[in-house]
Amino acid sequence: MATTVRRAVLTLPAAPLGPENPLPALRPLDELHALDERAKDGLPRDMARQIGYEPLRTVLPTRVRDGYGRERSATDLDTIVIENDRLRVTVLPGLGGRIHSLHHKPTGRELVYANPVFQPAAFALNGAWFSGGIEWNIGATGHTTLSCAPLHAAVVPAPDGGAMVRLWEWERLRDLPFQVDLWLPDGSDFLHVGVRIRNPHERPAPVYWWSNIAVPEGRRTRVVAPADGAWHFGYERALRKVAVPGHEGVDRTYPLRSEYPADYFYDVPGDARRWIASLDADGLGLVQTSTDLLRGRKLFLWGSGRGGRRWQEWLTEPGTPGYAEIQAGLARTQLEHVRLDAEGELSWLEAYGPLSADPAAVHGDDWAAARAETAARLEDALPRADVDAAYEAWQRCADTEPGEMLATGSGWGALEVLRAGYKLPGTPFPEATLGEEQAPWLELLRTGVLPSPRRVVPPGPTLVAPHWRDMLETAPAEPLTEYHLGVAQWHAGDFAQAVRSWERGLRLAPSRWPLLRCLAVADREGGHVERAAELYAEAFDDLCAERRDDGEAWTAATAALARETVEALLAARRPASARAVLTRLWPAVRERGRFRLLEARLLLAEGDRGRARAVFEEGFEVADLAEGAEILGEVWSALADEPLPESYDYRMRPPRALGGG
Repeated sequence: MATTVRRAVLTLPAAPLGPENPLPALRPLDELHALDERAKDGLPRDMARQIGYEPLRTVLPTRVRDGYGRERSATDLDTIVIENDRLRVTVLPGLGGRIHSLHHKPTGRELVYANPVFQPAAFALNGAWFSGGIEWNIGATGHTTLSCAPLHAAVVPAPDGGAMVRLWEWERLRDLPFQVDLWLPDGSDFLHVGVRIRNPHERPAPVYWWSNIAVPEGRRTRVVAPADGAWHFGYERALRKVAVPGHEGVDRTYPLRSEYPADYFYDVPGDARRWIASLDADGLGLVQTSTDLLRGRKLFLWGSGRGGRRWQEWLTEPGTPGYAEIQAGLARTQLEHVRLDAEGELSWLEAYGPLSADPAAVHGDDWAAARAETAARLEDALPRADVDAAYEAWQRCADTEPGEMLATGSGWGALEVLRAGYKLPGTPFPEATLGEEQAPWLELLRTGVLPSPRRVVPPGPTLVAPHWRDMLETAPAEPLTEYHLGVAQWHAGDFAQAVRSWERGLRLAPSRWPLLRCLAVADREGGHVERAAELYAEAFDDLCAERRDDGEAWTAATAALARETVEALLAARRPASARAVLTRLWPAVRERGRFRLLEARLLLAEGDRGRARAVFEEGFEVADLAEGAEILGEVWSALADEPLPESYDYRMRPPRALGGG
């Protein structure tokens, strides 16, 4: 059959994403993959330089997505299906362009781990993320802020004249447009993926890219890559070189032989073909390969320990098979960012397909033989020269304008194109995509004035790039403008000026709580714990007096500010004031897992260990528990001498790395 592209619907048990957090993300990232400065000693010079190249401080201008829960119901998800006589590819354009399924028709095998549920969890840089399939990570170290966001999608002619699906969007952390082109050559067992990142600005930009493939995991699943060494990161903020396949007496190429989660960034020789494969006991599985620009290859494993197993259940559901992740990126490790010159671009081609290798060689004791066998079977299935030729052919199609639209992304790219007049062949950002969030910024662009809202609502998102900050500085100094200007200045690292802008806005602001909360964050970051607590309490009082109803926007604002306020009051050892905040929450909000945990912490602060323990015994789930979070274990250890109950055990590091417990 000729390659076809069609719309379809996938029905899964899904938790709703809920509203975004309306409070600007001013606080620094709690980045698990950050290295201590001393840990950079001894690293290759270029690696150390790229690790230190413009790491993110916050996720501005994006907003945190933490409004989801854990209750799932049957939900229809829009998909795009690309199909030839060998493969059927199911894409989720509304969820970061994620490939949900890669089904090999001749064997009936699913080549990736297709998650049977949609369950957001706090793994993305801005919160909501979900596991499974193949995801496209652009922006900065971590899972992209687009994990649960819609992308533009359209049909474009493929290099062989068939149909190709183009996904594209404007990545806002680095202010860069990108595209992902997906096509199945007629009769091919391999999905071809062309990727391009462009820098339309007159300044260089830091770039990050990792394609992340979730693959089924079994006791005899082995990950094979063309390397005999790797950079190991084990959530202890250290990066060290280890041997592959084994170190510390364990063969780490079998994901379930490790106890704790870990990253292994393979040290692929410069002249080696770029590939990585996950193969089962019979030597069957998936292989990913690319042109040489995509140099990095990685294995992430959850391990066999309690914490890793608990995370797997949390991200999928109990009773489902586990998964590991094999990945491919622009740098050797995910701690690095590479430089993209002004008005430059980076592009490459990836291919994904089935592989069958001799299981005796794949699982033998001779690692070199396992690599050689896998490489040989890949060369038989898809020669390296064919990948290079496909890339050259795709480059001639990369600028082709899209035809039939299949899905629509955000309006942020359209706003940037209007502002600067960028010419981006192949990835249009039409004015028709501009929406309510872009409207005030469009008026600022056209009139020099940021409009005031027509009704009392929590402030909308802030744009923080230098050109928008300049416009805010020259706009009339209304309270809302000062609020947004302060956020942009804070993002730029001009903390003192941000505080001055917020203080100016506060003098005449009809809505005080957004500015008070910003000032509270500034005080807390500056170590002024008591003053931060006072400002937070005042902000929460003002919000409670102002909120008009218990609709979604006000509920999200109340929950977000209450959480921060209670934590600040606990830090200032003011449990009575913290109790007063919790009592003003709507009952449905107080019953959320995050607030049940806060209740336990508050009871401890009040000296009531028995009731605090009872909260744990009654059971709760913190829907937005972050990757690597240890707060559950910390609270439990303060109220009980017994081991942490398994249902609360999400530890990703050995006890000795936690300081005991």
